[in-house]
Parts: sequence; structure tokens; C-alpha cells
Amino acid sequence: MRWLRARRGRLAGERGSALVEFVFIALVVFVPLVYVVAGFSAVQRGVFASTAAAREAGRAIGTAPDPASGQARALRAAELAVEDQSVDATDVRVAYAPAGADCAAAGAYTPTLTPGEEFSVCVTVTVRIPLLPEFIDANTATGQFVVERDRYVDP
Repeated sequence: MRWLRARRGRLAGERGSALVEFVFIALVVFVPLVYVVAGFSAVQRGVFASTAAAREAGRAIGTAPDPASGQARALRAAELAVEDQSVDATDVRVAYAPAGADCAAAGAYTPTLTPGEEFSVCVTVTVRIPLLPEFIDANTATGQFVVERDRYVDP
């Protein structure tokens, strides 16, 4: 019993140290961990937004009666799909690539919407990481959707 009292006396000077250690660990480990999770979720949200926007833009332009209205419909559909994922819709770019090309070749091609035409719709979304300055916009996500216009469409 004396041994227990002696040990208790030695530990009396360390009261409250667990609280200090917990606060230190929380600041060093938990806060950066929460920031990393928030950053990854923002990037993943941007990837989902670009993929969904490319699909919806492809559907919109693929069913359009003419190229001018089709491009306007595609842009609006992409903006709505991006807003649905809670991503800022001001940084959405819609471009088109010829059949068989990837999004690196997008931009110079304009679809004519002739029956049987095949092309890709590429939507690029700029993803903002939380707490980073606005001028850092190197994080982009690009979604691609291949459109094959119906062969039996009235011209």
C-alpha cells in the first residue's frame, strides 16, 4: 500500500498533461488531416462535375436541331451539371474533338451535327482547393463524352 501512495505522489506533478498532449496532437495531426480530406474531396467533386457535365453537354448537343443552338444548349447543360456538384460554374470550358481524338486535340473542331457524325465533348472544370488563394488555378479536371449523332435524323 505504501508503494501505491509513493507512486501517486510522484504522478501528482503530471496532472493535466494528458490535456496538453491531446491539444498538441490535435493541432499537429488532426487539423492537417481534415484539410487534406477537404482538399481531396474538392478535387473529387471537380472530377465528378466534369464527367457529368461532359455527358450532359454531349446529350444536349447530340439532340440539337442545328450546331449554333446545340452549342448553346451544351454549354448551359454543362453549367447546370457543374452547379449540381456545388462547383463554381464560372470556370467551365466546353470544347469538341473529332472522332478518335482525345481532349488534348479539342478546341479547333466544330461539330456540324450531320447524321452519323461522331465527335467528343470535352468539359474542363477548374477546381478550387479550400483556403488557397484565387490565383492558384492549376487544378483542372477534364471529362470526355463521345457523341454519335443518330443516322436517321431529318436534316
